[in-house]
Amino acid sequence: METQTPPPPRARPRTRAIYLLPNLLTTGCLFSGFYAVVAAIDKHFAPAGMAVFAAMIFDTLDGRIARLTHTESTFGKEYDSLADMVAFGLAPAIVAYQWGVVRIMEFGHYWGRFGWLACFFYAVAAALRLARFNARAATADKRYFEGLPSPSAAAIVAAFVWFFSEWQGHEPGLTGLIAAFVVTATAGALMVSRFGYPSFKQFDLDRRIRFVYMALVPLFFVAIAIDPPTMLLSMFGIYALSAPLLWVGRRIRRAVRGAPTPSG
Repeated sequence: METQTPPPPRARPRTRAIYLLPNLLTTGCLFSGFYAVVAAIDKHFAPAGMAVFAAMIFDTLDGRIARLTHTESTFGKEYDSLADMVAFGLAPAIVAYQWGVVRIMEFGHYWGRFGWLACFFYAVAAALRLARFNARAATADKRYFEGLPSPSAAAIVAAFVWFFSEWQGHEPGLTGLIAAFVVTATAGALMVSRFGYPSFKQFDLDRRIRFVYMALVPLFFVAIAIDPPTMLLSMFGIYALSAPLLWVGRRIRRAVRGAPTPSG
């Protein structure tokens, strides 16, 4: 007598809540960018800078959570891009504008225009950078970013304003204001450049490392905790300048190799 085997159990459908998790994190990124704008309008520049870095944390988590839970979607990618434009495009530009344009206009009408245009150029560059990233995401090399990532550019602008608002007082002078808008415009230019920046997406968290490297991790966080704006500005500034400096170094080496040797 044949015994019928029971049918295999049906796979339990995923609940909608798990699909909401990455989008909730993206909403946190969007909220942080919105809060940075509101704080800058209220002249609270240190909290505005902190909010930009909070947006970076949410932006890092939403993509990783989506990949880990297999909940990536076209909607999530579009929503993430729009949130990035607010948090890393508009928010840093408005923070820099609110902090510096009113002050720099005291030194002349044309200085005010310079600051206004620097902030607008940054916002446009962020939009172009995000559009280029979305258009080339399918074919781009995952190991590198083409141009400075918008979160890193936002970190430089936010940390610069945060640094001056906490340690240099509320009156940076003409030199400090010019430096702020030069940094803002430079960050925008690096976003739309073709310099290659390491993405660290291929970093394997499971691989073994030397104990001394692990011991340095607490020191890294302690240094940030002691002086957040200075350390964050230094870190992201070095990352932003690394690609142009490496490019210049390669050009110099090629010129030296191609130079004719003097005849004896």
